[in-house]
Amino acid sequence: MTVRICFIRHGETDWNVARRIQGQTDIPLNETGQGQALAMAFNAAHYSFSAIYSSDLSRAYNTAQMVAARRGLEVKTVPHLRERHYGIFQGITAEEAADRHPEAHAYYKARDLDYDFETGESLNRFAERVSGAIDDLIRHHSGQTIAAISHAGVLDVIYRRSTGRPLYTARDFLIPNCALNWFRFDGQGWHLDAWDDHHHLAKVLLESVE
Repeated sequence: MTVRICFIRHGETDWNVARRIQGQTDIPLNETGQGQALAMAFNAAHYSFSAIYSSDLSRAYNTAQMVAARRGLEVKTVPHLRERHYGIFQGITAEEAADRHPEAHAYYKARDLDYDFETGESLNRFAERVSGAIDDLIRHHSGQTIAAISHAGVLDVIYRRSTGRPLYTARDFLIPNCALNWFRFDGQGWHLDAWDDHHHLAKVLLESVE
């Protein structure tokens, strides 16, 4: 049976503002991010969710808590919904990466599928992790609608698989903080039903890096 999942990127953090690559570094929401999450939770309250899942990183989990509070549900954490591990790039900006690690930055810009930032995850391995986590959610929620709060990289993988875009092509779509993104999963595959519902964020939305 079909499963509908509303995937939501966490609220803004200070590292988003500074355009620092967070990866799996556990950076909390900033004041704007908290406002985004609260505004989004009011919008999401119009929908009925059977369960709410989240990455175990605090920026996602705290965003999910605001959704769960409106529905009287408990947030279930899924470590496999974490952001990609960016290894030697975590904590620095793309500009700093280009200066300090020019060869690695070239792989990063090219979206090389096998490069793992020395101590992180390759794009292929990351996509396999995300896909496995989603397939597990699908198996446990046949015929239901659920919400999952995660990260830009995770949403990038889901968007591409649902629309047929290859992993190695440049990103040509925005992934705003705290927008609602609706996907449908059935026996025929993954489908994108609605992308980037952020009308609730008119006064607080900022686009930022992973």
